[in-house]
Amino acid sequence: MIPVSVVIPCYRCAGTIERAVTSAAHQTQRPAEVILIDDASCDATVGVLKSIKNKYGSWIRIVELSVNLGAASTRNAGWNLASQPFVAFLDADDSWHPEKLRVQYEFMRDNPSIAVSGHQSMVLGYTDKMPQHINFRPVVAEINPISLIFKGAFSTPSVMLKRDIKFRFYEGKRYAEDAYLWQVIAFAGLRIVRIESCLAFIHKELYGAGGLSGNMWKMEVSELSNFLSLRRSGHISVWMMMAAFAFSLAKYTRRLGIQCVRYGLALFSSKAHKNC
Repeated sequence: MIPVSVVIPCYRCAGTIERAVTSAAHQTQRPAEVILIDDASCDATVGVLKSIKNKYGSWIRIVELSVNLGAASTRNAGWNLASQPFVAFLDADDSWHPEKLRVQYEFMRDNPSIAVSGHQSMVLGYTDKMPQHINFRPVVAEINPISLIFKGAFSTPSVMLKRDIKFRFYEGKRYAEDAYLWQVIAFAGLRIVRIESCLAFIHKELYGAGGLSGNMWKMEVSELSNFLSLRRSGHISVWMMMAAFAFSLAKYTRRLGIQCVRYGLALFSSKAHKNC
C-alpha cells in the first residue's frame, strides 16, 4: 500500500459507488484507506456503503453525516479524518485507471515542492467501460494562478494533494467550490501541476447532466462569486475580475447554446422514433 487516503463524498449514489470503490481497490499500488462520507442520503446509499465495507473490511471507513452539507463540507470532513500524508479525491460516480495512484504518488513523492497535482480525465458514457491502455506521457504542466481564472486545469477526481495544506474547500459552498480552492492555493504561492496523462474517467457530461453539473446557472453564479472573493482578498485587480466575469459569461452562453442543441436533437429523435 502507498500512504494515500482516498476521500469519496457520497450522496444518493447507490448505483455508482461500488464502481468508484472498485477502481480504487484495483489500483496497482493500493491506497492505505478509503473514506466514504455519506452526505445524509435519503435512498439506499448507506446500505450499499455498509455492504462495501463488509467486502473490504477496515480498509473502508464510513462516516454518516446527519445533515446534508454539500460536496465541499463533505470532502473537508474526509480530508480532516485522513491518516495519510497524501489525500486523493474521487467522486462517487467516477472511476480511476488502475495505474492512477502509482503514477501520481510516485511523482509527488519525488517532487516534494508540489502541493497539488491533477491529471487529464476522459468523459465516458454512464455505462461505458474504462479503457485499460492509456498512453503514459512523462509530461507535466505548471499551473499558474492567472490560468485558473480563465480555465479549469483538471477535474477534482484527478487531484492528489498534501494532507497538511492549511486550506480547505469553502464550507457550505455547493458549486464551483473545487475551482475556488485551487485558485486560493495557487495565489498563496503553492506549486500546482498537471500530469498530461489520462488517469480518471468521468461517467457523465461535464455540464448540463444530472447532479451538481446539471445546475448550470447556479454553477455560473458561484463561479462569478469566486472571482469577487479573489478580488476582495486582493489576489486579483478590478480589471482582472471584470475580464474574468466577461469570459465566464461567454462560456456560460456557449454551454447554454450547446444544451439547447442537444435538447432539440433529442426531441427530434424522439418524434422520429414515434413516427416509425
